[in-house]
Amino acid sequence: MFLVLSYDIEDDKRRVKVAQKLEDYGTRVQFSVFECILDENKTKELLTDISELIKEGDSFRCYCLCEGCLKKIKVYGATEITREQEVYII
Repeated sequence: MFLVLSYDIEDDKRRVKVAQKLEDYGTRVQFSVFECILDENKTKELLTDISELIKEGDSFRCYCLCEGCLKKIKVYGATEITREQEVYII
């Protein structure tokens, strides 16, 4: 599942914790935006972890994109859309 995650966190310490947690799951594509490719269990785990950090006044958004939507993404500039990494087990 391809996720686009964004946040607006009021408190500096909490903002750092949220960013560090998201780095465990995906790729930072802008200052407060991450892209992740996760299965359903990892997605639930991520959202549980984040929900424990978010407080009143904060904002966190998770957009799940289907395969059809992924084909319509347009990226301009020096970056590319996050892709699944090839893994080789030897």
